[in-house]
Amino acid sequence: MKRTLLFATAVLLIQISYAQNNFPKPSPQQLAWHNMELYLFMHFGPNTFTNLEWGKGTEKEEVFNPTNLDCDQWCRVAKAAGAKGIIITAKHHDGFCLWPSKYSTHTVRESKWKNGKGDVLKELSAACKRNGLKFGVYISPWDRNHPDYGTAKYNDVFVNMMTEIFTKYGPICELWWDGANGEGPNGKKQEYDWKRFKATVRKLSPHTVIFSDVGPDIRWCGNESGTAGITNWNTLNTDGFTPGAGAPSTDTLNAGNRDGKYWIPAECDVSIRPGWFYHKEEDSKVKTPEQLFSLYLKSVGRGANLLLNVPPDDRGLITGYDSAALIGFRKLRENSFRKNLFAHADTYHLFGGILKKAPAASDGNFNTIENFTASNRESVGVEWKQNKKINCVVLYENIRKGQLCEAFQLLLFDKNEKLVKEIHGTTIGRKRIITFPATDVATIELTIEKQKYITGITEIEGYLLDDNLVEH
Repeated sequence: MKRTLLFATAVLLIQISYAQNNFPKPSPQQLAWHNMELYLFMHFGPNTFTNLEWGKGTEKEEVFNPTNLDCDQWCRVAKAAGAKGIIITAKHHDGFCLWPSKYSTHTVRESKWKNGKGDVLKELSAACKRNGLKFGVYISPWDRNHPDYGTAKYNDVFVNMMTEIFTKYGPICELWWDGANGEGPNGKKQEYDWKRFKATVRKLSPHTVIFSDVGPDIRWCGNESGTAGITNWNTLNTDGFTPGAGAPSTDTLNAGNRDGKYWIPAECDVSIRPGWFYHKEEDSKVKTPEQLFSLYLKSVGRGANLLLNVPPDDRGLITGYDSAALIGFRKLRENSFRKNLFAHADTYHLFGGILKKAPAASDGNFNTIENFTASNRESVGVEWKQNKKINCVVLYENIRKGQLCEAFQLLLFDKNEKLVKEIHGTTIGRKRIITFPATDVATIELTIEKQKYITGITEIEGYLLDDNLVEH
């Protein structure tokens, strides 16, 4: 390791806080959410039949009539895509409820579907359980139909609706709040009681993670294109902010806050089609597997989760166009990340010119951790004696102790210990996927250049992806 002499002569102090690690950390529910990575959104309701994106709330209930609805088919498609769950739009802005709510007259009960005896939430919740998928619910507080919207009484209505959902259709892994706040049928806007809404969910289902622009558990990534920030902190300052118009700037939501007070990681929502609800004219505009893979690299590959919208059609089925793209997307992920070329490689931890083994960096066990120290510049490496052609490195940070890496350096050496590639990055988070032109590499060496506290790394992996999938 002749290159280590170069390293030893360039020792730099890491910028780090020497206080105890009092930085925000994920809850057990948030950790479980991080590990889901990918799950499906399903926008479904009157808009599916009226060809609208935002319903007006005046649509007749009879328009909702999915004569071939099959939630088990939705689940089969989700599983074939490698998704871990489904979040359904139980109530969109038009106010139509996909369950027979006692607190509205604009529901499936008033529709023609199943002679008013149908219940989409009941069917999907049961199908998710049968198929081993998580079940989540989107419920918009905006209601363009309900006569009480725009009055204090509507907050009672919304709480009662959530109570129905949690007591009848749980367990619910994620609750999705849209911050939209437009006018109701009386021309008034609602003053949402977010504090009460949150307290209701915490009481009814403390294990449910809540999404909105500002959490409290998961935040919007600041765009609907499915991409997290190149720098992506899992922490955010939300004091004084509210969902919707009262949220931080989209740039802040995209990157998070380095010194954020709360652990509120980013979720990247994007539709497989141009629109969120099904429109037949968009059958030819479904994103390709390659486009979906690119989104995966820019969401999950930046430490966020990917919520991919796949809208059922007016039959109540996922179309073949969408399912084919999803299956192709899964094949690309599996083929790309099937073989870690540096699995169980020789490992080392170099600090102050002293070399020791670092088996946790490449043992395939995400519960073993290689910790950097809190003082001098150091590196952790994985190496083979022969070159391996790679164009992708994947890093995993031990986020159970918080997100602590601010800046890192990757040095790639060939078998002759020649430096062939130098890469600099900022945050790592749960997973960081870095791609570059294919290069012959025998050693991957990671240095944490700046950290808030002691950074822990659970794995360093190397892959050779299809060159057409790599964005340089």
